[in-house]
Amino acid sequence: MQNRTRFSVNEKYILLSVNVINSIEEPYKVDALLDTGAPSTEFSDDTLQYLGFLQKTRDDVELGDGLQTQKYGRVVLPKIEICSHPIENLEVYVSHFHKSWGIKALIGLDFFRRFRVTIDYKSGHISTEPYGQ
Repeated sequence: MQNRTRFSVNEKYILLSVNVINSIEEPYKVDALLDTGAPSTEFSDDTLQYLGFLQKTRDDVELGDGLQTQKYGRVVLPKIEICSHPIENLEVYVSHFHKSWGIKALIGLDFFRRFRVTIDYKSGHISTEPYGQ
């Protein structure tokens, strides 16, 4: 089934609200950036710790110059919803993000491998549907 998700064309990036079921089965909204340059979806280590999927963040992680993340592990999220599509057992990278970004996750190309994604920037919506439909 095709879904439409709205985004603000006034923002510098395409930001989405993603629903994650935390480790005690409670829903939690996460602000995520749609990143066509990221090979895989990444979640901030702080967010994964808050959700109960990471016991402790690493203190020794350093970020390079520019808008970079630093990946240092992987976690499987049992239930997540991106653009109203439920996804089970999604493996994501544990990453350190700069706090000033104000985002909790990057949605990477692994999402595009699962779904046909059409971005209509003029109208501010993304159409998504699973391949094979």
